[in-house]
Amino acid sequence: MVTVLSPRPDLWTLDPDLLHLNHGSYGAVPRRTQELLAALRAETEANPMRWFRSVAERLTAGRLELASFLRTDPAGFALVSNASAGVTAALATVPIPPGSRIVLTNHAYGAVRYAAERFARANQAEVVMVDVPLEADDDSVLATLEAALDDRTAALVVDQISSATAMVFPIRRIADLCRSRGIPSIVDGAHAPALLDAPAEDGADFWTGNFHKWPAAPRATAGFVVAEKWRTATLPLIVSWSEHDERLPERFDQQGTADYAPWIAAPESLRVLAELEWPRRRSELSAMIDEGARVVAKAVGTSVAEVAHPAATMRLVELPFDGIPSPEAGEAFKTKVSRDLKAEITLTAFDTRVFVRLSAHAYNSPQDYRRLAELLPTLL
Repeated sequence: MVTVLSPRPDLWTLDPDLLHLNHGSYGAVPRRTQELLAALRAETEANPMRWFRSVAERLTAGRLELASFLRTDPAGFALVSNASAGVTAALATVPIPPGSRIVLTNHAYGAVRYAAERFARANQAEVVMVDVPLEADDDSVLATLEAALDDRTAALVVDQISSATAMVFPIRRIADLCRSRGIPSIVDGAHAPALLDAPAEDGADFWTGNFHKWPAAPRATAGFVVAEKWRTATLPLIVSWSEHDERLPERFDQQGTADYAPWIAAPESLRVLAELEWPRRRSELSAMIDEGARVVAKAVGTSVAEVAHPAATMRLVELPFDGIPSPEAGEAFKTKVSRDLKAEITLTAFDTRVFVRLSAHAYNSPQDYRRLAELLPTLL
């Protein structure tokens, strides 16, 4: 008989009176990591001078653990505040000549698109958005992107797991394609750590991913992986005392009087994942979110989105909205769900469709999705 792992909400401090169904946005930090984070901050305030003398050594130790978790070369692995910061640093590194093109897909995260637009404006370049259907398989994705690349392409920025659609892209094949065309590839892997094994090993020129999502590390903790050919040219967004350090990771470590406690505490969350038997649990969560999404979709009279390669622990349930709500209306709806239904969800939109993007982590149970299915139709 196969034993199913039990939910472990006891490892978190989440409000038990709420349904927490949106781990994919801000994550949730385990109790143990919170306690370590608080102790590190208390140590900082007890003697700031001593704390900052110790930061470099502690950062190195923590960074090496995080690089090992990703199975990536530690010499090319730096810490940044979030994936948006990593994408921005990559765009600041690659040459963007006047008249060139920065290529993205229509799955791109909004802040990443804004970053591409900023660098395009500054360099008299343009942003090209490539339409990739939700149901596109890997071959179709590759063919669509290949058709969009030309000798004017300065860089391709592509999701590994898209935020809006929870779709997994064939990054290794995309990176190989870009390399064959001499085009820098920048991978937004915001959701990839702990959802994909070795997500930074796929050969892109730049990869960045958040540890505050599925690894459940403190927020403002993300990784930035740079291929060897770009390491000398890649600089942090803030000019500080490490400006002339020849080593990429250390160049990003020292950013003035920042709060380094989240980066130092982050490996504790990896140990929590290990104790949760994460690879096995991730597989069970995938089956649970499949069933949970079907239950919610049936309750609201719609369907679960057909995504060719969905992320392990995220699913899209279409909502019966007449058109895409404005950002203000979308936020108002989420606030109403939180207030009236005691549930935390998020909405995403793609083409003309609106979805609830459901998440699952170790604190969730099947009952969470059954409860949402009972409640959500009352607001539609």
